Amino acid sequence: MMRKLIVSMNTTLDGFLSGPDCELDWHFKCWTEEMAEAACEQLSKADTILLGRVTYCAMARYWPSKAADLSFAREDIAFADMMNTYTKIVFSKTLPFPEWNNSRLVRGHLAKEIACLKQQRGRDIITYGSGSLVTALMQLDLIDEYQIWVHPVLLGKGRPFFSLQDTLSMRLFDTKTFRSGVVLLWYKPLHANRRE
Repeated sequence: MMRKLIVSMNTTLDGFLSGPDCELDWHFKCWTEEMAEAACEQLSKADTILLGRVTYCAMARYWPSKAADLSFAREDIAFADMMNTYTKIVFSKTLPFPEWNNSRLVRGHLAKEIACLKQQRGRDIITYGSGSLVTALMQLDLIDEYQIWVHPVLLGKGRPFFSLQDTLSMRLFDTKTFRSGVVLLWYKPLHANRRE
């Protein structure tokens, strides 16, 4: 069975990934232990993480020290352990080399790389953040599933999640509402070149 490529993205109610200066404070205000458990379960079904350069560099600074942070909740430590031990593939033309353990740098050939990854044995492939990478994956029709965490926040301006040239139709197949008001939506794209 072929591995799935899953996009997991936090977004505001008005469709922004971050504020105009990459602010993410709105994201952390809504984050709860219940959501941490769901994120940990989500990541446990994958074993490979795809990232763009900006998101990779931010995560590479953050996660390595967190696995040993005893003040973290148990779910957060488990999540940090997976982030640090899973295979990470960073797509960048400017990053000199990846410093985070179990990381591999890919400079091009996005479609070819994803095709190879999907054919390999293993669990699913997931990407977090990485708006430019996700847009490129969407345009190449490579994403199998979207897991969108919609936060009850309106920013009015910022970096939009979707910046496509063409229409993309999706089918909702599951939802989960958290006590914080965040709603997790599971979508499958209705691929133009694949039967659903």
